[in-house]
Amino acid sequence: MLLEQLRYDVWKANQALPKYGLVAWTSGNVSGRDLETGYVVIKPSGLLFEDLTPENMVVVDLDCNVIEGTHGASSDTASHVYVYRHRPDVMGMVHTHSNYATAFAAVGKPIPVYLTAIADEFGTTIPCGGYARIGGKQIGEEILRSIGTSPAILMKQHGVFTVGKTVEKALKAAVMVEDVAKTVWLALQIGQPEELDATEVNANYERYQTRYGTANASLNE
Repeated sequence: MLLEQLRYDVWKANQALPKYGLVAWTSGNVSGRDLETGYVVIKPSGLLFEDLTPENMVVVDLDCNVIEGTHGASSDTASHVYVYRHRPDVMGMVHTHSNYATAFAAVGKPIPVYLTAIADEFGTTIPCGGYARIGGKQIGEEILRSIGTSPAILMKQHGVFTVGKTVEKALKAAVMVEDVAKTVWLALQIGQPEELDATEVNANYERYQTRYGTANASLNE
């Protein structure tokens, strides 16, 4: 069986989607790219999450040809592959329809940096890309056009896509975008939040990305 470790990593991340309440039924998917072969491992199409195994993950090449798999690949495969082909830094991708983040996507609104948590994880406004049809490379094209430096993008009237240097980092971004979207939505019921100053955004992002959880962290981190 090809890419056993990557299959396991992608399967495990797919299992985390329902665990964190980011998907319903068979919606959503995770993929990962192997640096050596360039192959992509992705969730199979139409299977319930509880029926997924490392063995039934699908391996495709960067032309979307199935290299190994007993099921069809996710309907979002062409979009994932398009991003991998044009972003060599991206090694993992996640797609969800998580409720609060997708609510912002439904109305075509980005999520500004209202919170230090947004500054920490994303370092910028979480953008909302334009509407793109499912099933081809159009979503991938719009992700690349609109995502900027953010690891997450809301796709208008569709859902959430996140990217990362690893599968786990892409998964973390998917969990965090839903968490901050919920908090921002709740804040909007009370009043209008203020965006953080750009200097504060940059300072929080630098601290979190380079020092948080390391031996160089201060006692307040």
